[in-house]
Amino acid sequence: MLTRHIIDSVVSNALAEDAPWGDLTAELVIPESATISTRLVAREPGVFAGGALVTAAFTQLDPRTSVTDLLEEGQPFGTGDVLARIDGPARGVLTGERVALNFCQRMSGIATLTSRFVGAVAHTRAQIADTRKTTPGLRALEKHAVRAGGGSNHRYGLSDAIMVKDNHLAALGAVDSATTTEALRGLRARAGHTTAIIVEVDRLEQIEPVLAANVTGILLDNFTPQQLVAGVKLIAGRAIAEASGGVNLDTVATIAETGVDVISVGQLTHGARALDLGLDAE
Repeated sequence: MLTRHIIDSVVSNALAEDAPWGDLTAELVIPESATISTRLVAREPGVFAGGALVTAAFTQLDPRTSVTDLLEEGQPFGTGDVLARIDGPARGVLTGERVALNFCQRMSGIATLTSRFVGAVAHTRAQIADTRKTTPGLRALEKHAVRAGGGSNHRYGLSDAIMVKDNHLAALGAVDSATTTEALRGLRARAGHTTAIIVEVDRLEQIEPVLAANVTGILLDNFTPQQLVAGVKLIAGRAIAEASGGVNLDTVATIAETGVDVISVGQLTHGARALDLGLDAE
């Protein structure tokens, strides 16, 4: 999902934003012939993500720059650990420093937070998944970071899966159990058997009419733990049982223990804090 085209494009845009007419400081202060050796150093522990963006930020500016000893995606690190070494022409390294750090700090923050959620439910069957609550233009990066942290990706966007929410059902005229089932069966026929259909419900009595339409999954929205237990029992393996709403590190284990298959967590991307990483000259 995080393709070379996406990496090159977002890095190019970030560099153009930061130095649209060049780096005035580097060009006037640093001799053109100067070189520098630096280390990407962790100021706090975490889980690493964004290595390809770090490499691209420096090599796009100057292909003579080398990025070595790069930590693998998804690997944990501690305070003071060296995550990569960057050597090359000083102007290019210093110009690319902030862009490289911005990407890596943001992505590693997401990976680190995701790993905490994943660890909290490791004793259950539940998978931790992201949502579409991502930074516009950076979704591929942030969803990659979720995977680096051990999480799973929900649908990438509106084009690759069907998720029917209450407003969709209202627009279809699904006002009771019979019309809900009828509307969803019609949707299944139009979508074809290979397209995933997930339907959001907020009450237990909605589950059977939705299941009758042969959907792929049911999203149990803002259910209490007791309601989730009852919902999982009603679904009984006939569809993927997904929990969403009110999920944080204090509640996620209890939610997972209800037996749901997936827990979608918007906080993974919209609530992650960038980690404190730095570029130190040797």
